[in-house]
Amino acid sequence: MSFLLPKTRNEILNLGIMGGTFDPIHMGHLVTAEVARQQFKLDHVIFIPAGIPPHKDIKTINNAEHRYLMTLLAVVDNPYFTVSRLEIDNNQPSYTIDTVRRFYEIYNGKLNLYFITGADAILDITTWKDYKELLNTCCFIAASRPGYSLSKLKDVLGPLSPEITKKIKLLEIPAMAISSTFIRRRVAEGKTIKYLTPESVEQYIYKNRLYV
Repeated sequence: MSFLLPKTRNEILNLGIMGGTFDPIHMGHLVTAEVARQQFKLDHVIFIPAGIPPHKDIKTINNAEHRYLMTLLAVVDNPYFTVSRLEIDNNQPSYTIDTVRRFYEIYNGKLNLYFITGADAILDITTWKDYKELLNTCCFIAASRPGYSLSKLKDVLGPLSPEITKKIKLLEIPAMAISSTFIRRRVAEGKTIKYLTPESVEQYIYKNRLYV
């Protein structure tokens, strides 16, 4: 696992974590992480490729090592980004709450944790495992396309306290129009994916004949 530890024993980290299948990772992920890092003054952002995504058919995604290596290639030139194998090496379904608990253990509670995800995913937050604990223990940065509104959350999170709902922050990201599904389809159709994902990831996809 690639973790960046505090410089001193008493230092409190502002740490962003971004989970996902990253099949493949693309510019939307990277732009989102960088904007979130700057806007919320995060010390680091850790990308966590899912080992066994609980809500996806494992047969429809590439193996974890390919997804891990593509993510590693994508973030290697940013000193504030790193990649963790926590969920990949766990060999269990990758639930966000388990990952969050593990991070608090690793850092002995000395961190402010920000979970970076898509705004669409936040609308399903009440279906996540132990979601109330999640909303109590970390902030959520919900990345959206321009013009997207989280007004629907009022219905979804109505029973929860205002203090909890305030922990969901909306972050507008134009590059979120890019998706992994779109990239996979373009590769399958023989179309260019240049500038949709880092060049190193693009070359990895072609070299390993992924998505064809």
